[in-house]
Amino acid sequence: MILTAVILGAGIGLCLGALGGGGSIITVPALIYLLDQPLSTAVTQSLVIVGISSATAMLAHATARRVRWGTGIILGGIGAAASLAGTALGRLIPADTAMIGFACLMIVVAAVLTVRTRTSARDRHQTRDRMLVTSGAPSDGDSPRPDPITSTIAVTTAHRLKTAAAIILTGILVGVLTGFFGVGGGFVIAPALVLILRYPMPIAVGTSLLVITLNSAAALTARVSQEALDWSIIAPVATAAIVGSVAGKYATQKISDKTLTRMFATMLIVVAIYVGARSLTLVPH
Repeated sequence: MILTAVILGAGIGLCLGALGGGGSIITVPALIYLLDQPLSTAVTQSLVIVGISSATAMLAHATARRVRWGTGIILGGIGAAASLAGTALGRLIPADTAMIGFACLMIVVAAVLTVRTRTSARDRHQTRDRMLVTSGAPSDGDSPRPDPITSTIAVTTAHRLKTAAAIILTGILVGVLTGFFGVGGGFVIAPALVLILRYPMPIAVGTSLLVITLNSAAALTARVSQEALDWSIIAPVATAAIVGSVAGKYATQKISDKTLTRMFATMLIVVAIYVGARSLTLVPH
């Protein structure tokens, strides 16, 4: 069991350190199917493991100035409040139903991650094309020119409102998922920071880890008084996850984000199929 816990922890940490999320989504099914934990206990212990390993990885990224503290705290605050609703909802859903939902969530996450790799490539190409276009191209002299100041203010205001709404919705979604499933939500946060706020991937990863840490702490507060924690499982998994998270940070310097993301998406699909089959009793327990 100890060897299984160490391998699990290393995998969780590697994903968190390299991708800014994702490792937590395999923690709950692994604790249930590999370490024989009931769902409720697995969710609570997942929050401890994910919170500790995320905080460690975040500090490693913070030393390289890859954490945007203001954005992370805002997202974390919204998510912390929403995690309480997710925790309450999770207590009302039967275990098998929850795990089927978890399997569906993993499929969705795999699809989002795959699309993210394609979107990132397309954005790079578009940026290169824009740099090749001269800004002083002549325009039709007969057409009226809009007031540049008014246009700029309107565009900036609309962009800020859109960004604020996206941040609020992302925080709520991540918080509910954290409370309900015991996941950190980095698979939602990191892509949102890249696609909405246009953060570079390393900054998105570091900031995502801050949000995961805050959300995990809030969701754990709502659960810990009702669950007994098994530190014989938590300690080896969390320790291995800490080491893995630091290694994951350096893995980003050796392996492309696109390759890492697609490998993880493939693993999620495999795990989702197994979890769904177990929950539907297609695979014997």
